Amino acid sequence: MGKLEGKVALVTGAGQGVGRGIALALADEGAAVAVLGRTLAKLEETCALIRDRGSRAMPIACDVKDASALELAVAQVVDGFGGLQILVNNAQEVALGPLMSVSDEAFNDGWASGPMATFRLMKLCYPHLKGDGSIINLGSTAAMRWDYAYYGAYGCVKEAIRSLSRAAACEWARDGIRVNTILPCGDSPALMNWMGTSIAGDREAFLKSIPMGRVGRCEEDVGRFAVLLCTAEAGYVTGQSIAVDGGQAYL
Repeated sequence: MGKLEGKVALVTGAGQGVGRGIALALADEGAAVAVLGRTLAKLEETCALIRDRGSRAMPIACDVKDASALELAVAQVVDGFGGLQILVNNAQEVALGPLMSVSDEAFNDGWASGPMATFRLMKLCYPHLKGDGSIINLGSTAAMRWDYAYYGAYGCVKEAIRSLSRAAACEWARDGIRVNTILPCGDSPALMNWMGTSIAGDREAFLKSIPMGRVGRCEEDVGRFAVLLCTAEAGYVTGQSIAVDGGQAYL
């Protein structure tokens, strides 16, 4: 019996990277997992991997910026799996670059896919999570960088997610819902493509900034920690922002 046997999880942005890693780790512990994202083919790949591990999976193609689509997605999960105990808000569109080069549209997409989608999904899932629910929202250590130039728009929306998470943790603790934020460094396609770019700087210098000397693994490092936050062992942990990044950030 896995630690999450009988639990149902909804993970956004689960077609690849950190979202897929978390979905697979949850499934390894017995959770049924609904994977949500924009590209159905990628979601089907994640679902196939989950089913290979003996767990149930449901792909839901959805743009998290669409409020009505989110409402329908939650209803699909509850109807299909009979409940919902875990919500992971991972999806995020990213706008990087100098503030003068970030368009209103790019900033709005970052806001709508990050804080707004997180806000909406937490409220939609709240009735189903009451009693024994766990919410994990994905933040970023970008706002803690020593060289914050070019990360302002991205850091802004990720910090908003941390604020919403803290508020929900304080307001909903009496309802049996725990809310925490993970700030990961995981080997997602997005991060690996970003390393060595003009914004990121030298790849080796980035690795040297991580005390453990490596980028984390999406499933084994980030995903397994997400599992821990959903178990009874972390039953007294809520309202926290926790970097899973090999010691890189100083919170």
